[in-house]
Order: sequence, then C-alpha cells, then structure tokens
Amino acid sequence: MAHLLQYNHIAGVDEVGRGPLAGPVVTAAVILDPTKPIAGLADSKKLTEKRREALAEEIKQKALAWAIGRAEVEEIDEINILHATMRAMTRAVEGLSVEADFALIDGNRIPPGLNCSAEAVVKGDGRVEVISAASIIAKVTRDQEMVQMDEMYPGYGLAKHKGYPTKPHITALTELGVTPIHRRSFRPVAEALARQ
Repeated sequence: MAHLLQYNHIAGVDEVGRGPLAGPVVTAAVILDPTKPIAGLADSKKLTEKRREALAEEIKQKALAWAIGRAEVEEIDEINILHATMRAMTRAVEGLSVEADFALIDGNRIPPGLNCSAEAVVKGDGRVEVISAASIIAKVTRDQEMVQMDEMYPGYGLAKHKGYPTKPHITALTELGVTPIHRRSFRPVAEALARQ
C-alpha cells in the first residue's frame, strides 16, 4: 500500500446489512487521524458487541471525519441490494466533513460516482485499519437501529438476529406476516407475501 503515501485523507468504506431480510443497508466512511491511533481495530464481525461499541465511540472521537450512508428497504427492492449498497457507499464518502482524496472500499468493486480515486480491497475489513474502523461504525449503527425496530415490530426477533434470515425469523414471517421494513425482493419475504 506504499502508493497510498501520496494521499493525506484516505477514507475506509464498508457496509453492513447486505444479507438481511429486513432493514436498511448501512455503510460508513471513516478518515482516521494518524496522530491519534486506535488500538484493537479489527473486522467488526470478529469483535464482541461490547468491544465494538467502545471502539465505535473511540473512532467517532478520534477520527478526522466519519459519515454514515444508507439505502432503505424501498430502494433495495427497487434497484437491488448490490446497487443500493454501492449508492449507500457513495453517500457515506460524500457525507464526510473532510473531503477524502482516496477511498479504500471493502470488497471487490468500486462504487460508481465517487468524488475521489478508490481501490477495492477484498477482505479489507480484516486487513486495513481504516476499513475496520468503517466496518465497526456501520455495524454498531445498524445493530442499534435493528434493536429499535424490534420494539416497533415485536415478535420477529430483530434485536437478536438483526434481520438476517434465521429460522425463527422465517417462521415469524410465516406466522406474523411481512412488515414495512422487510425487503420484498428477497425470496423468503416474497414467499411469505405470496402465502398471505
């Protein structure tokens, strides 16, 4: 990554929530401050919930800039999850209070329309600190939203599985029906709708 030394403000970008049957896809962009290192940055999925939440607070305090981008269920159903994720990533980068001059994107593709040069990094959330930071912010943000949605739509277990297609979630879809926060373009939801 020596070629990155020429850039001052490198944003890490990651998403959370491509696989769930319910809720938005949430992305984050983070520009870390090299003078304020953060210990323990790792792929958000490998951290405990408590550690993730503590790191998210530390990142928000120490980073030069961070921003959330999102795509709601309606947009996911309209343009598909991949395009919605790319759009949400672009929104996160555009939302940064400090303009990024380069972006490192977790995954194997670069969102179209970014306002800076970028590189895709496969498994970047476990390999590149600034992408790890973005993965942590995105996951904590989305998890907290799903806990709130669980209160609005009780019985689906959203606080527990965060909208992912677990057996109890699919059973609840069959028994309780489809809510406004379910992605109608995803097969288990479409099948539940067909049965209603």
